[in-house]
Amino acid sequence: MFRMIYRPVISGAEHVPASGPAIIASNHLSVIDSAVLPLAAPRPIAFLAKAEYFTGRGLKALATRSVFTALDAIPVDRSNGRAALVALDAAEEVLAGGRLFGIYPEGTRSPDGRLYRGRPGVARLALRTGAPVIPVGISGTDRMQPRGRRLPRPARVRVHFGPPLTFAEYQGKEGNRVAQRAIMDEIMRAIHALSGQEYVDAYAQPTPPPG
Repeated sequence: MFRMIYRPVISGAEHVPASGPAIIASNHLSVIDSAVLPLAAPRPIAFLAKAEYFTGRGLKALATRSVFTALDAIPVDRSNGRAALVALDAAEEVLAGGRLFGIYPEGTRSPDGRLYRGRPGVARLALRTGAPVIPVGISGTDRMQPRGRRLPRPARVRVHFGPPLTFAEYQGKEGNRVAQRAIMDEIMRAIHALSGQEYVDAYAQPTPPPG
């Protein structure tokens, strides 16, 4: 139904391995990216999601919980002081099971449509698991569901999967910041080539919702 209504342009899906673990690393323009990317991929992708999406009462809470459960999202309590470690452990468990794990290296949605510097968590995950990284460039989702809009609207979306990246030369250096930065720079260059966004060599900062 998604493909029929929105007619997304999908390319490079052959780069996603038919089996085995892989890290799907994408740019992040809209909250709906976490629905678009799994629907565009040839295999299910597990994402982390705020634990609040799986709690609450009422029809809205039920609908939200149903959507994130159907998308194979993994709840993470971000109020926990160990949230980053819990998230990394959850990601490793997904990859150890031979599945695809989706992550946004920027760490948050782009505040202005540009691509920002990648945070080192993806590099640590790649080195700890040995899983290849599949870079992805998404465009159009910021028009489909702009920040503050509750429901998506018709817009042409493009999802481009790139060739897998491996980092065997850095194995055993997951704690080395120079190695982490080199890996992240390579990943972000690949995403930049796929998304066509302007690149900003600085970390993106979360912005509060409108209103």
